Amino acid sequence: MKVGLYLDGKYVNTGKTYELMNPYNAEVIAKIGEGTANDMEQAITIAHHAFQRMKRITSLERADILFKAAKLLQSRKEEFSKIITVEAGKPITASRAEVDRSVQTLQFSGEEAKRNNGEYISLDAAAGGAGRDAYTIFQPLGVIGAITPFNFPLNLVVHKVGPAIAAGNTLVVKPAEKTPLSALKLAELFTEAGLPNGALNVIPGDGRTLVKVLLEDERVQKISFTGSPAVGRQIKNQAGLKRMTLELGSNSALYVDESMKDELDVVVEKAVNGSFAYNGQVCIHTQRIYVHQAIESKFLDAFIKEAKKLTFGDPFNEETVITGMIDRMSQQRVLAWIKEAVDGGANLLFGGEAQGTGIAPTVLTNVAVTEKVVCEEVFGPVVVINRVQSGEEALERMNDSQYGLNAGVFTNNLKQALYFAHELEVGQVLVNDVPTLRFDHMPYGGMKNSGYGHEGVKYAIREMTRMKLISLNYQL
Repeated sequence: MKVGLYLDGKYVNTGKTYELMNPYNAEVIAKIGEGTANDMEQAITIAHHAFQRMKRITSLERADILFKAAKLLQSRKEEFSKIITVEAGKPITASRAEVDRSVQTLQFSGEEAKRNNGEYISLDAAAGGAGRDAYTIFQPLGVIGAITPFNFPLNLVVHKVGPAIAAGNTLVVKPAEKTPLSALKLAELFTEAGLPNGALNVIPGDGRTLVKVLLEDERVQKISFTGSPAVGRQIKNQAGLKRMTLELGSNSALYVDESMKDELDVVVEKAVNGSFAYNGQVCIHTQRIYVHQAIESKFLDAFIKEAKKLTFGDPFNEETVITGMIDRMSQQRVLAWIKEAVDGGANLLFGGEAQGTGIAPTVLTNVAVTEKVVCEEVFGPVVVINRVQSGEEALERMNDSQYGLNAGVFTNNLKQALYFAHELEVGQVLVNDVPTLRFDHMPYGGMKNSGYGHEGVKYAIREMTRMKLISLNYQL
């Protein structure tokens, strides 16, 4: 199967293609059109021209397109789920959940398309302002460049596409090279839903080549990027005056205090899921767990018992939870980090070895803060569980990170919950939940090297619009 670029409402073949591989079994899925710098320039031109029509479409029409797209996606849930599983190696049950979330994100986008309202400003509150009414409106920016990762190849694209369309923008999407099919199929679905041709274009290919064009073309008004801090920093340095939203890395931390001693079964079940869902290849993967010393032993026993229940295997198996990593390079990197930690004195309680193209769920304790599995983003099925003597120590260790995306705390102490909520240096604090939690309408953004700007439909729309003030002098 050969799949081209998606330009101006249709597939376009290219001279050069690359083989898309199934990460679980290394089978060739398709030959994907590899976009060139010229293809990207053409996509920007098409999107720029389409914007002249898109910005004049009413909010009701934009909402209807988004609602129809949501309905179409829901009707094709199994088709899209299989695409995600084939290209990303995600367990089929997790792929279905991603499609469900994508449907919801489109529905939220349709609802917010009708709510993008400004406010009335009382100019007579200022000296000389009498006789004037003023109000603000929000107008679309123009062409949005969206750069997306492999791990949520549908929903993280929808999180950029949905708000952009709701606001009246047009887009050029550069999907991850390893997972372009979901984005291409989504663009095709939007055309069927009635989106004007050229409003959504998808150009797979080499990131360095294609992103350079997005950054240098002045017609691109904003870059929305989800990916690694290293690449995000490069993009920011080259973006000039373009608006930016950067969703970058994390090593999300969780604290479980002694007040949870009678509810550990529930906490452990959530923590195991947060640590190992989709092989830990999740931006808000629960990577660091700090447990109060009074319950540490009981917590570890229950955690390992629960982790042993996880099924490794073919992602199309309904029972599979752990499967292959996205590629061999990632597998070997994570295994090397585990070995470094063990060589440095960490205790390996469970896992730690290759399992097919993946890695067995891995639990490490007594890990030094300097080890990569603590201070870097593992992006693999590895969790560090360290003992702490108090909430103050847990808070200090949780904040001792270059990242600041999500964090969680389990406690029955309201005072402690509020203290952590205010003092944790992250964008989102989840009380009595693991940090591996995101609802698609909530504001979502990080501090430190986790980036800046916000996603979450309502908040993304604000960052994809310009506010304009209009003043009316009725006493002239």
